[in-house]
Amino acid sequence: MTDGNGFLNALRDIVGETHVLTTPADTEPYYVDWVGRTRGTALCVCLPASTQEVSAVVALCARDAVPVFPQGGNTSSCGGSVPLEEGRGILLSLRRMNRILSVEPENDAIVAEAGAILVEVKAAAEAADRLFPLSLSSEGSCAIGGNVSTNAGGTAALRYGTMRDLVLGLEVVLADGRIWDGLRILRKDNTGYDMKAMFVGSEGTLGIVTRVALKLFPLPRHRATAFVAVDTVAGAATLLGRCKAEFGPLLDAFELFSGSQLDIVCRHVEGNRRPIDSDHPWYVLMELQTRDGAKELSSRLEALIGEALEDGSAADAALAQSHAQAEALWRLRHSVSEANRRHGLNFTHDVAVPIGRIADFMQEADAAMASDFPEAEIFSVSHMGDGNVHYTAIFRPGAVKASGADARDLGARVTRKVHDIAVGLGGTFGAEHGIGQRYRASLQRYKSEVELDLFRAMKRALDPQGILNPGKVL
Repeated sequence: MTDGNGFLNALRDIVGETHVLTTPADTEPYYVDWVGRTRGTALCVCLPASTQEVSAVVALCARDAVPVFPQGGNTSSCGGSVPLEEGRGILLSLRRMNRILSVEPENDAIVAEAGAILVEVKAAAEAADRLFPLSLSSEGSCAIGGNVSTNAGGTAALRYGTMRDLVLGLEVVLADGRIWDGLRILRKDNTGYDMKAMFVGSEGTLGIVTRVALKLFPLPRHRATAFVAVDTVAGAATLLGRCKAEFGPLLDAFELFSGSQLDIVCRHVEGNRRPIDSDHPWYVLMELQTRDGAKELSSRLEALIGEALEDGSAADAALAQSHAQAEALWRLRHSVSEANRRHGLNFTHDVAVPIGRIADFMQEADAAMASDFPEAEIFSVSHMGDGNVHYTAIFRPGAVKASGADARDLGARVTRKVHDIAVGLGGTFGAEHGIGQRYRASLQRYKSEVELDLFRAMKRALDPQGILNPGKVL
C-alpha cells in the first residue's frame, strides 16, 4: 500500500474533503453493528455520491491493494457490514447514494440507488399505487443495496419470496473498479448466465451494488389481520395448512411467537400490549391482503378462526377491527429484535427447516439448551409460512461474562448446537440474514467441499486480490 496520507488525499480528490471521515467521533457509528456486538476499524469512512465515484474509489483501492468494506444502513445482525479489527482498508458507505431514480407503474418496476432506505422505496411505490413487498422490522433504516446483498426475507416472503425473487436488474462496481450495467427491468432475458444472481446474497464480497431495479405489484387496498393463541407448534402448522388451503395467495403473512417472546416484547418496548389476556405457549399473527372485497375477506378469516376455536386447534383469538388495531399487532412483531437486545446478551439464530419439522426443531433445541445452557432463557419467533425460525437464547446480566472472548465463545457453542439440530432436520443454518463474520464457521462446517470450491472459484474470478469485504462469508 502507498503512503497513508497520500492515499487519503487521493480519496478526498474523488469524493470531496468532507466525505472522507477519520476522526473517532465521526467514524464510530460506522465501525460497530447495531446490536453493539461486532466492532472493527478502518483507515477512514468514505462516502461517495455516485456510481462513478464508487468506481474511482474501488479502482484506487485495487491499485494499492486496500480492502474495501461496503456498508448500507449498517443493520446487519451477522457482522457483515462492519470492517475487521485489523484496521486495514476503508469503509465505503453508500448513504449519500439514496435517490429513488424512477417509478414505472406500467412496467411494475422501481429503480433506486443502493443507499435508498427501504421504507422510502416502499413509499415511492405506494405513491404510484404499487407495492414493493419486502417488510422488515429495520425498514426505517436498512438500505436497499444491503437488502439485495444479504438476500433479505422478512414477513411477506411467504407470498412474494425473498429479495432474490424481487430483483429485476442491478448495477455493480467490480473489484477492479469497472461498472457492470445489468440495470434492466425485463421479466425475461435468456441471453447467457444470470449475472445478477451472483451478486444477490453475496454480501459485497463479489461486487458493490450501486443501483437496483425491483419488481412492483398491485397495491392491496384491504387487509384482515388476526392474533391467534395455539397450544402447540404442531397446532400452528395445522392452522397454517388450513389458511393456505382456504386463502391461497391472499395469505400474506403467518408469524409464530413463543409466549415467552410476547412477554418480553410487551415488557421492554413501550406502547405494546397483549392482544389476548390469557397466557398461552404459542401465538400466531396472520394477515390476508387483497385489492378488493374487504368485507368478504374479513368474514372468511373470522369464519376460519371460528372453526379452529370450535375444534380446539386454536385456543383464543383477537381480530383487528381497524387499521390502527392491525398496526398495533404488527408493532408486536417488529419490536422483537429491540426487546431481545434490551433483555440481555442474546444469540439469535436464523435457521430454516421444512415446515413440518418446525415442531421437532423447537422440541430438540429447547431440550439441548436446557441440558447444556440451563442459565439461558429461550425465545422464538418464526416466519412459519416459509419455515424460517429465529431461535434466541438470552443470558441475563450476571449469568455469564457479557463481553469479549468469553461472550464470543459462549455464542459459538450455543450457535453450533442450534445449527446442528436445524441441519440435522434437513434445514439450513442461514435463511435470510446472510453469513457475515458470525456464520463463517458454520458455512465451513455444513457446506460440501464441492460447494465451497465453487464459492472460492467465484471469489478468485471476480476479486482476485480479495479486497472486497474480506473476512465475510469465506
